[in-house]
Amino acid sequence: MAIYPDLKDRVVIVTGGAGGIGEAITRNFAAQGSKVAFLDLDAGRGEKLQSELPGSLFIKCDLTDIPALKAAVETARTTLGPIDVLVNNAAHDERHATLEVTEDYWDGRIAVNLKHQFFAAQAVLPDMMAKKKGAIVNLGSTSWVIGQGGMAAYTASKSAVIGLTRSLARDFGEHGVRVNAIAPGWIMTERQLALWVTPESSKEINERQCLKRSLVPDDIAKVVVFMASDDAGAITNQHYIVDGGWT
Repeated sequence: MAIYPDLKDRVVIVTGGAGGIGEAITRNFAAQGSKVAFLDLDAGRGEKLQSELPGSLFIKCDLTDIPALKAAVETARTTLGPIDVLVNNAAHDERHATLEVTEDYWDGRIAVNLKHQFFAAQAVLPDMMAKKKGAIVNLGSTSWVIGQGGMAAYTASKSAVIGLTRSLARDFGEHGVRVNAIAPGWIMTERQLALWVTPESSKEINERQCLKRSLVPDDIAKVVVFMASDDAGAITNQHYIVDGGWT
């Protein structure tokens, strides 16, 4: 694992940081010596991970509750210091049939997959502007790139992450803030393995990826950590795909 000395003691917030890709991101920042606050709704997993990572801070938070999200960011700031890095990881790739989607369901999917990314960024940007330095990494998805069906609200949300990323990068680059998006391909998290990976989908993955191996959460986490480090100091306004060469 590459070590980026500049990340030591930097204050990092990871949303959805207690499981799956988010857990790997939390662990990788902790391994860099960063001060990591991770937000998640799953208190059991969050408390367990905090116990395994001395110095980390778990904050239980429903990210679709924007006042609660803002309060969580303030707790992280008060406890660890001004925020240097934000990783907008949290999402929920629930499948849904288009003809059955209600207005409330649509709004809920946008809330869990997109809305909180904007308001989390809004909450940490003053810290970064004051320091004239900061990094925001938004997690997107390749689902909309490959034209995946069966979850229109999710793919719409994830494509919108690119617009959000580019707008923030343009508006806050003059303040030294870098904003990038990372789009994971099919990553073998516990959730994916339990719900969606079948012999048929495994065959498709093997056929479509250039790399003939399973992609794991650490594959994404390592790129996120790099994008947050000073080694990526000239990179902003970008959409970086990590999918083993599928797209």
